[in-house]
Amino acid sequence: MITLFLIGIGTGNPDHVTREGERRLNEADLILIPRKGDAKSALVDLRRELCDHLLDRDHAARVVEFDLPRRRDCGTYLDAVEDWHDAIAAVWGGLLDAHLPANGRVALLIWGDPSLYDSSLRIADRLQASGRDLEVRVVPGITSLQALTAAHRIPLNELAEPVLITTGRQLRERGWPSGVDSQVVMLDQGGAFTTLDPAHTHIWWGAYLGMAQECLMAGPLSEVGDEILERRAELRARHGWIMDTYLLRRRLPDKPSGAGH
Repeated sequence: MITLFLIGIGTGNPDHVTREGERRLNEADLILIPRKGDAKSALVDLRRELCDHLLDRDHAARVVEFDLPRRRDCGTYLDAVEDWHDAIAAVWGGLLDAHLPANGRVALLIWGDPSLYDSSLRIADRLQASGRDLEVRVVPGITSLQALTAAHRIPLNELAEPVLITTGRQLRERGWPSGVDSQVVMLDQGGAFTTLDPAHTHIWWGAYLGMAQECLMAGPLSEVGDEILERRAELRARHGWIMDTYLLRRRLPDKPSGAGH
């Protein structure tokens, strides 16, 4: 049997990897590091640095880098993602056959946490469904939500109020959902909040959370929205890639802010 460890690594800061994550990484016989093209080579470098920092010097695991298939624009968005996941599962399977054909332990370093807007678990399900003798274990990691609220020193939710976690695509297509005044937006290609009425809305934004180049901005959306877009574009041009997320909180005139904010 092959045991696959999906290890949440937060934003790549070694201090954010749990002790269990470090232990499982050192127990692995094979560590797989995906490459996502030249524009995101820094993400590969961060995974390499994590391995250098966390692996014991006498650890004999094989570290193998591989190219992720590109997502093709075919059919609907969900159809394209399903095809993409099939392609990634096929690559994973080929790597296991080549480097761990009998049994052993393999580790994949997952940005943030494997359970939140990450498809590694779905891809692993495909390997299991194909009949491969595979046990999947998850080591939770720090999410961008935690890193964002910690950096801004704010609670995620208002007192006794719910929080919605959504994506830039959903925000653009559906607007502000009813029944919720706080929402975290992830996987935004940039500026989905510009589709909203900025009145009575506050934003807490962060890019490269937990990294050396971390950038934070916050304020009324009507005042800082354009500045965030400009800063985001500048950072992306400088680094060649960007990872950012933000919390939006709406306070209507007839609804006071909850205590403890």
